[in-house]
Amino acid sequence: MFIDGKLLIAKGTEPVYLLPGLANRHGLITGATGTGKTVTMKTIAQSMSDAGIPVFLADVKGDVSGVAVAGEATEKLVDRLAALGVYDYDFHGCPTRFWDVYGEGGVPCRTTILEMGPVLLSRLLGLSEVQEGVMNIVFHVADDEGLLLLDLKDLRTMVNYVGEHAKDYTLSYGQISTQSIGAIQRALLQLEDAGGNIFFGEPALDIIDWLATDADGKGYINVLHCVRLVQSPLMYSTFLLWMLSELYEMLPEVGDLDKPKVCFFFDEAHMLFNEAPRALLDKVEQIVKLVRSKGVGVYFVTQNPSDIPNPVLAQLSNKVQHALRAYTPAEQKAIKAAAESFRINPDFDTAEAITELGTGEALISFLQEDGTPMVVQRCKVIAPTCSMDAAPDDAKDYIISNDALRSRYGRTYDRDSAYEILNASFLAAQRAAEAARIAEEDARLQAELDAAAEKQRLAEEKEAERRRIAEEKEAERQRIAEEKAAERQRIAEEKEAERQRIAAEKEAERQVRLAQQQAEREAREAAKKAEAEEKARLKQEEADRKAKTKLIDAALTSAARAAGSGVGRGLLGTLKKLL
Repeated sequence: MFIDGKLLIAKGTEPVYLLPGLANRHGLITGATGTGKTVTMKTIAQSMSDAGIPVFLADVKGDVSGVAVAGEATEKLVDRLAALGVYDYDFHGCPTRFWDVYGEGGVPCRTTILEMGPVLLSRLLGLSEVQEGVMNIVFHVADDEGLLLLDLKDLRTMVNYVGEHAKDYTLSYGQISTQSIGAIQRALLQLEDAGGNIFFGEPALDIIDWLATDADGKGYINVLHCVRLVQSPLMYSTFLLWMLSELYEMLPEVGDLDKPKVCFFFDEAHMLFNEAPRALLDKVEQIVKLVRSKGVGVYFVTQNPSDIPNPVLAQLSNKVQHALRAYTPAEQKAIKAAAESFRINPDFDTAEAITELGTGEALISFLQEDGTPMVVQRCKVIAPTCSMDAAPDDAKDYIISNDALRSRYGRTYDRDSAYEILNASFLAAQRAAEAARIAEEDARLQAELDAAAEKQRLAEEKEAERRRIAEEKEAERQRIAEEKAAERQRIAEEKEAERQRIAAEKEAERQVRLAQQQAEREAREAAKKAEAEEKARLKQEEADRKAKTKLIDAALTSAARAAGSGVGRGLLGTLKKLL
């Protein structure tokens, strides 16, 4: 809340104000997850906006966009405000502009390679001193040749061009090694893969547009949508390095003002410092130390003060400490260090209070009018009048689509620069070389055609001779074949006649043999028949004999019975002998 020329941030035993004239002495908001850091950041940012101070917020989680819409007077919030003695509360949003390097969650923001410069770019890419020297040569050659370096393809084309013509530039600019050219190209390729082809280009952002106020004199809150950007540490570092460098070089020295020209808030600041390039850390330290005199305030929001490098931490005068938890010796040590950074309040133990703070409650120490830090106060942060949640998508889309700067930065253009000019020169040289190559190729082809025609003529003559010889050979072969066929026919006929003669002789012999066999069979059959007739006759005679004997025996037997046994036996014997 902006009241009587001061920013009312919280209330404890008494109201706690942040003085606009000392807001450029930088600040720190820390606390464990869920303790209210983001709400505190919104409260301070909105109060600055109401005071006419433009603000920049790096939104890495997507929940800061609520500054653009008015908050809601929920029963819980009204009761909390009443407990703090706040009754007349004007819920309203802030004039807000959304920005996004990728152009997805806000107005696109980009810069040119030329504005980035060889030194910052080399340090960002982690180039060695030798490679940085080659990068400087590339920029000097481009400047001397009148070739603009606007986007990454310009720079990559220029680096390639200087590498190809290294011998031409070595005497004028210095040694240019192939190894350094290759290392720079690899580093640029990594930057391109990270999204550098989107960030570098035109129209370039004029950072003065971040220092604007609306018609009512309220400062614009510029929200940089970083949800995707922080997933690419190289691109995040590239953007912040450019922004801080541009800001520092652009703004003049102004000394102490009634209020800052702009204040920057970096939420989740540990993501800014963890594994950041040395160039970015050096630049942040430089900016924090020197940019105060240019009317700029920088505020870091993170979980623990130890997340901030000591040289930077020492420059942060306006501090808000939310609750920290101490489960390990290292965490207990961090709490002790945080407590010792405050000016002691005899009413409570600072270290103990840090572990007891509830959500929305904090230990606060802002600078007083004489520039000294106030005694630390335990107080409750006043909720912002804007929404504490993320802005609805439709409200955010409406703000982005109706932003006057969207027409200025929303559409890219690609004017003729190093890439186009070098490619045009290359294409012209390539076309000339191609024309010469085509002429040479035509001459070569004509010679080949002539040689082919001669070769064809010789081949045809050779083929005709080959056919003549082949025809003669074929006729000779045919004659020999016919003679052989006739000989074979004669031999076959002779063989057939001989075969038929032999077959006739064999047939005659067979007929004779068959006749002999037939006569032999007939003789054998006649002999067998005579033998059978003889056997039948003998058999008949034997049968007749036996019949006669039987008749006589029967007659004798009958006579003996009749005449007596003695006479009959004598007579019987006589008959037997006769028989």
